Amino acid sequence: MTSTGTIFQREINAYFLSPIAYVIIAVFMVFSGYFFSVMLGLTQEATLRYSLAYTQFILSILTPVITMRLFAEENKTGTIEPLMTAPVTDFAVVFGKFLSAWALYNIMIAPTAFYIIFLAWVGSPDYGAIISSYIGLILMGGLFVAIGLLVSAATKNQIVAAVIGIVALLILLVIGLASTGNEGWFYSCLSYLGTYDHWDTFTKGLIDTRDVVYYSSFTALLIFVAVRIVESRRWR
Repeated sequence: MTSTGTIFQREINAYFLSPIAYVIIAVFMVFSGYFFSVMLGLTQEATLRYSLAYTQFILSILTPVITMRLFAEENKTGTIEPLMTAPVTDFAVVFGKFLSAWALYNIMIAPTAFYIIFLAWVGSPDYGAIISSYIGLILMGGLFVAIGLLVSAATKNQIVAAVIGIVALLILLVIGLASTGNEGWFYSCLSYLGTYDHWDTFTKGLIDTRDVVYYSSFTALLIFVAVRIVESRRWR
C-alpha cells in the first residue's frame, strides 16, 4: 500500500471508529430529507433541483465539521510530529487526509439516491439533470473539503477550524447569490468566485467545462497551499 493509501485508511478508520461520521450522516439525512419532502410538496415536480439548492447550504455547514480534526487535533496534541518524521511525504499526508474526508463526504450524500427511486415512482424525473447534479455535488465537495483541510492545517483548535471553514463556505455561497442578476465586472468576478452559479449550472443538466475547471483548479490550489503549510511546520 502506498503512503497516501496508508494515511487514507488511517483517517477513514478514525472517522468510523468514532461517532462523528454517523452523527454527520444522520444530521445531513434529516435536513436533506426535510427539504426534499417540502420542495416536492410545493413544486409537485419530480425533480431534485429545488431541494438540492438547500443542500449546498447544509453541506457548507457540515463539511467543515468533517475536516476540522484532520490537522487541528494533531497540531494541538503533538501527534503531528511523529507523522512528520515518518518516511512519508508532506503531499502524501495532505492528500491522504483530503481523500478520506472527501470519501466521507461522498458516503454522506450517497443515501440521497433513494430520492431518485422515489421520484421515479411518483413521476418521470430528468435523469440527465440528476446525474449532472451529482457530478456537481462531488466536485463541489472536493472544493469544500480542500477549504476545510487548509483551515485545519493552519490552526490548532478544532472548533476554530470548523467556524472559520463554515464562514468561508457561506461567504462563497452568499457572494455568488448576491451577484446573480447584476451586471458589471465587479459582479462578474464575484459570480465566478462564488459557488452558486457554478453549482446551479449542474442542476440544470449542463456540465460546463468552465465549472469543472473552477472546482478542479481551486481544489488543487488549496491542497497545494495546505502542503506548503504542513511543510513549513516540519522546519519549525
